This record gives sequence, structure tokens and C-alpha cells, in this order.
Amino acid sequence: MFEFFPGNYVWNLSVVATLNSGGLIDEVDRACRPLRELAAQGADLGTRELMAAWAAVADQLEGQAAEAEKAGHDRSAGQKYLRAANYLSQAERMQSAKSTDRAAVYQRCLDLLASGIALIDPATSRVEVPFEGSSLPAYFTTAATQSNPRPPVMIMWNGLDSTKEHMYASGFAAELAVRGVSTLMVDCPGSGEALRLRGLTARVTTEDWAKACVDYLEARDDVRADRIGLVGWSLGGYYAPRAAAFEKRLALCVAWGANHNWGAVQKRRLEREGENPVPHYWDHVLWVWGETDLDTFIKKAEDVHLDGVVEQISVPFLIAHGENDRQIPLAYAHRSYEQAVNSPKRTLRIFTAEEGGAEHIGLDHLYHVGVFIADWIEETFAELDGKTSA
Repeated sequence: MFEFFPGNYVWNLSVVATLNSGGLIDEVDRACRPLRELAAQGADLGTRELMAAWAAVADQLEGQAAEAEKAGHDRSAGQKYLRAANYLSQAERMQSAKSTDRAAVYQRCLDLLASGIALIDPATSRVEVPFEGSSLPAYFTTAATQSNPRPPVMIMWNGLDSTKEHMYASGFAAELAVRGVSTLMVDCPGSGEALRLRGLTARVTTEDWAKACVDYLEARDDVRADRIGLVGWSLGGYYAPRAAAFEKRLALCVAWGANHNWGAVQKRRLEREGENPVPHYWDHVLWVWGETDLDTFIKKAEDVHLDGVVEQISVPFLIAHGENDRQIPLAYAHRSYEQAVNSPKRTLRIFTAEEGGAEHIGLDHLYHVGVFIADWIEETFAELDGKTSA
């Protein structure tokens, strides 16, 4: 993995994610170069300075975008708005859950992304998925055409610290769209806007919000209701298989990172085994799960596993995992595969260091991993229809 900050895994992961989600090397370098000495002092120290450095680059881009838009250069303006949103959203996820300006920074991410989408991405719109008296914010990228007005659709879920803005910036929905598959990118309870601006926290029973997503999609007239799949990355590698085991209207499932026993991973982290995904880690997980003390959280987390669950998945199931994932043990990918005995098409794909994509959810070569998953989804939907993909 490219390491801008030698020895600081958490900060390096954020840089690599930024670069593999449309970030430009010069802009990334200008944000990161002043932070090298701080980064050497650990992941938690200096996150406010990190936020300021990224915000300065985003400020400059926003100003350039506004000038381009005023001059009628919508494409270049939209690209700059989207990159500014990408940089801010990556920096925002690194802040403490107790940061007083976190909600305001996140709102700015939403506004910048909305400006970019409005200018250059007519296929994508912001939507709301009704959920238990509230709603789950989402982006919907349509693949519908005149010749195919009701294409298959994938629900996409994020993980512990990612957001629907990260999902959009990854380009995965665009890859699915050219393959004739729409995408619903959702901030689940415990993530993104659902957590930050609506106070919805995570839970073990992810089938609850899977039902909400499927209900929402079935009510649309531009998707094929019997071809709804689900993909989840990072902690979504628990969320998605759990949902597919119990929400039987789903047609296929992808675990983008085999988070087979996330509860056990938390106990490893208490013993300082493995890497954390974000700074200020324990404050972050308590925020996500709506807990106030670590002991209660650890007890709750014991139920966040897939033993006795993946056996109930009865649809095609892909497990994609990096051989050098320093957060989630590779053994969990094999465990999910071995237990998914009732899936009619279970696929295990391990990405190696030699090819790239070997780190957590393939962030070191996100495009390579994302394209493989998109191809598998296209192929599997075609097989469900008794066809061969192009």
C-alpha cells in the first residue's frame, strides 16, 4: 500500500482511499505534506490539523468551481465540486466523534457533492428510504434506458466509518451503471447522515433496514423488483450477509470484506491486535452503536457475527477479501465461504499483494476490486435470467 505517512496505518489508509476515489496527487500532496511530522506522532494526535489542511484545499477547489460555473464551464466546475467533497468527507471521517464542528463539516460535504452531481451527473439523485418513522438518506444512480426501463439494482451499504459520499466517490455505481445495473447507496443506521444528522445508531438485526430498502425499491417503477441485490463493504461485510440470510426478497449478496465476526475483532483491538480504521477509535464505535460505556458495547458486539447466519443465505454469495487485510483476519473470509453451504453460487475471491487490492476492502487498489465485483454482479444477474453476460 502507498504510504505517504510511514508507520501511520490509519492516516495512510485515508490517503489511499482518497487517491483511489478520484483524488489528484498534487492536491493530495498539498494537503498532506505539512502534516508529516504530526503523523509520525500517532493516529489520534493532529486530526484537527489534518481537517484544516484538507479544508484549505477544498476551499480553493470550491472557489475555482464557482468561477468555472459562472463562466459556463459546468463539467470542470462539477469535477472540482466533487473532488472538494471527496477531500472533506475523507478528512471528516478522521475526526473525533466529540468534535463540535463535525456536523457542520459533514453538511458542507453534502452541499458540495450536491453541487457537483447537479452539474455533471444526471443519472444520480438524492432519495429518502422510509424507515421506522424516519428515513435513510441515499443516492440513487439509475441505469434505466429506453430499451431497458426496469434494470436490476444493487443496494450498497457502507461500514463503521464510511458514508454514502465515500460510496459515490468510489465510482462503483458508475461501473454498475455501464453494466446495466442501478445502485442505491444508503447511509444505514450508525453511518453517514443517518448517524450524524438524524441520530440513528447501528444494531445487530440489519435485516430491519434491508426490508426498508427493498420496500422502497419495489415501489419504484424504474427497477426490476425480482432482481435486487445487496453489497456491503467493511462492517457492511457483516451487515449485508446478515440481511441476505433473513430478507428473502434479495437476489444476491456481496461481502466486500469478510467481516464474519466483528465482535471478536473488537476484543482483539482491546488487546491492541490488528489495526484500527479511524483515529479516536473507541469514541467512534460508542457513537456508532449508541452506547456510553465500553463494557456495555463489548457485550453487545458479541452478537455481531455470522456463525449460524450465513448458512441461511440461499442466493448467490460473493466474498471478496484482501490477503493482507490488517483489520479483518483473512480466516474470516474462508469461514464465511465454508459456512455458506446453501448458497447456489458461493464465490471466494482473495486479492493478493502482487496484483493489488490486498488491504482492507482493497483500498490499496479499489478500482481493481470494484471492477471484479461489478463483473460478478453483472454475470450473476445474467445467470439468474438464464443468460450469459456480454
